[in-house]
Amino acid sequence: MTEVLELPDHLECLTCGHEWQSGTPADEAAAERIVKDAYGNVLIDGDIVAMIKDLKLKGSSDVLKVGTKSKPIRLVDGDHEISCKMDNMAIGLKACFVKKVVG
Repeated sequence: MTEVLELPDHLECLTCGHEWQSGTPADEAAAERIVKDAYGNVLIDGDIVAMIKDLKLKGSSDVLKVGTKSKPIRLVDGDHEISCKMDNMAIGLKACFVKKVVG
């Protein structure tokens, strides 16, 4: 794009009016990603989570039941933010289906 208006706190496209924060994509990649569970608790690597609803696993007949706890989790990039083991299966989960286990 060549028709970009640079304002002190953001950029604006003169053609369509779209606005976005100034800064390079590298700045956005360097920012730390915050992952929250279904109740808004911040998750970090090594936390243990539990399912908040039954979830059928795609491609199998297995179901993760409410309350199933994980081994320590690892946060990853992508659509499924959590990589962990539950019921001796390595799976990827979305954070909206789990809650952080305290204790």
